[in-house]
Amino acid sequence: MERWSGRVALVTGASAGIGAAIAQELVKKGLKVVGLARRVERVQDLANSLKSAPGKLHPIKCDVTKEEEVKEVFKWVKDNLGGTDILVNNAGVGSANSLTGGPVENWRKIYDLNVLALSVCTKEALQSMKEKGVDDGHIIHINSVAGHKVIHPFGLYSSSKHAVTALTEGLRRELVNQKSKIRVTSISPGAVKTEIFEVSGLSIDKMDEYKTMPYMESKDIADSVLYVLGTPPHVQIHELTIIPVGEPF
Repeated sequence: MERWSGRVALVTGASAGIGAAIAQELVKKGLKVVGLARRVERVQDLANSLKSAPGKLHPIKCDVTKEEEVKEVFKWVKDNLGGTDILVNNAGVGSANSLTGGPVENWRKIYDLNVLALSVCTKEALQSMKEKGVDDGHIIHINSVAGHKVIHPFGLYSSSKHAVTALTEGLRRELVNQKSKIRVTSISPGAVKTEIFEVSGLSIDKMDEYKTMPYMESKDIADSVLYVLGTPPHVQIHELTIIPVGEPF
């Protein structure tokens, strides 16, 4: 990780859970981290707790489903930090709404955040790397085991994460064709203790199988991000799947 010290990472959904853990660990490794969230006051609290760390956390309020806000953030990063070296697409939302029952509005929220916002952030990050002259940058998508199999009753969520799996491979091939050394990685966690159930409007109390199964901690996923970034520049971890011991699905 020493080669990343002093460089710039942008983390979406940095206000809690996996995103906050990733931002924290990157700052501890000496990176300048731009933490995006709608609940930016939480990112500011995290930044305050990291003042003695080697790096620095810059909290920015942003709804990544709004393209203009995303573009403004990348302009700010260029003007103030020189551009982006790493993007961690972490922001996401889940839903147990069915294909037969809807509601359609919830489908839109899932795809707007999990697929379209991820794609817009990726496009802007790659443009930033190109303008900065970075050819060893890294795009990391926080995917899910649901991106490789369908987990009931999260069919729509699973379909959005399958899209992330396809987008990862599609981008890898684009970069190969461009003879770029920018790397792209999909990290697919199993069950993690986060606020995704609450944020997504779900009640875990109504889903017995999810109450008693094993869970990982957010730091476990942050550690996997450090591992992926720390591999030699000629090595690409294309897909990394992490599950807790005893996960039932």
